[in-house]
Amino acid sequence: MNTDVPRRGRPRDPERLKRVLEAAAQQFLEHGLERASVEAIAKASGVSKVTIYSYFPTKEALFEAAVASCTEEVFASIPRGALDPRDPENALTLIGKAFLQLKRSDKAVGTFRLMFAVTSQHAEACEAFYRQGPEELIHQVADYLRAAASAGSLSIRNADEAADQFLSLFLGSADIRVMLGLGKPKASEDARLIKANVDLFLRAYAK
Repeated sequence: MNTDVPRRGRPRDPERLKRVLEAAAQQFLEHGLERASVEAIAKASGVSKVTIYSYFPTKEALFEAAVASCTEEVFASIPRGALDPRDPENALTLIGKAFLQLKRSDKAVGTFRLMFAVTSQHAEACEAFYRQGPEELIHQVADYLRAAASAGSLSIRNADEAADQFLSLFLGSADIRVMLGLGKPKASEDARLIKANVDLFLRAYAK
């Protein structure tokens, strides 16, 4: 997965792009999509406002790129080569752990709250959020499941459907409590959830 969302090109300096997206994410979380200031984002990231608009023609495009960068963190946190298609138990455990870490982060929780708040006023932004966030993550997990099926480790006919099912196993009462600000599960509770979900999924798609 990548963050190649800008349509007009992007900064040649990856670190500068990272600073812009991090500053944008913070600004959107603190002020919402409507009141977020591109000028403040430019100041925080050390670039000019004109420069940001040369990369991202609209504030919505910048928001879309910021969401994509958050989704990228799920797989970026997993060591390269760790997702062995011959060892789905370990790979799915790593994916589940990374997914929960992202979902439990203040950034992700804030983004979801923001999208729920603006859904009626910014349908296009919500669509972009879904496309660059949940939908893209499903595609990434599906890619791994296809590889595992090709390796003979799993029996899967519809990888996208199976990926959606796997990630959906992590949606439950704990998420509702987190969204309502009622506290986050303990690490031990998340560990048990990950193991239970991986075991259930593997039983359903065992070769």
